[in-house]
Amino acid sequence: MKSFYLTDAGKVRSHNEDSVTILKNGNNEYLLMVADGMGGHRAGEVASSLAVTHFGKRFTSMSSIGSKLDAVNWMTDNTNEVNKQILDYAEENPNSKGLGTTLVLALLTKDYLIFGNIGDSSGYVVKNKKLHKITKDHTLVNLLVQAGDLTEEEAKFHPKKNVLMKALGASEKAELDIFDVERDVEGILLCSDGLTSMLLNEQIEKVLNDEELDIEEKVIKLIRKSNARGGTDNISIAYLMLESGEKL
Repeated sequence: MKSFYLTDAGKVRSHNEDSVTILKNGNNEYLLMVADGMGGHRAGEVASSLAVTHFGKRFTSMSSIGSKLDAVNWMTDNTNEVNKQILDYAEENPNSKGLGTTLVLALLTKDYLIFGNIGDSSGYVVKNKKLHKITKDHTLVNLLVQAGDLTEEEAKFHPKKNVLMKALGASEKAELDIFDVERDVEGILLCSDGLTSMLLNEQIEKVLNDEELDIEEKVIKLIRKSNARGGTDNISIAYLMLESGEKL
């Protein structure tokens, strides 16, 4: 098993409001996370960092995350705790009004693979060299697509495509969507929308399937390609892949 993560400010933004990490505990369990912060006065950096740091500390302080039900409860409880931390920070720092963050995470143990998501950062698995999106974006345009009011193509170019319907810090109650995923995969990819708004799935797949590149080179190449296409947002990637012949 190999893993690598990286974040980049992109070509347009003056600073990076994303946070990303991959952690492993003593029981060979993995936690991957990407958070994309928002808010004035660099408050987005605070919100995304609060989320990733909080989950990370909780994860590494446990010898094992436990059963699948334990994991789901753990995700839900920590989501509520982080949401409160962000709301409290906004209360104490009036100039950071509007701060919040997306969060996508994946938890891999020997028994299960679970994804959690709030906002529009994305979680994928790689299976048979194909990228399969697991999470659903909490955006206005995605709601309109699901309701049949917009096509997928119209959504890509909609002026309100970045309007979020859910995020950590956006309201008193934060609900994480949780996805129970088959473990029979070749890789796990989490990213902020700085990647998915610049590159198509096929372009991402092509890089991930390039056998001449090692894992670090694949992630760096994806970021370079996003920047070459405009790099209009911060770009963060957390990627975990099996080595050839390896089984999860």
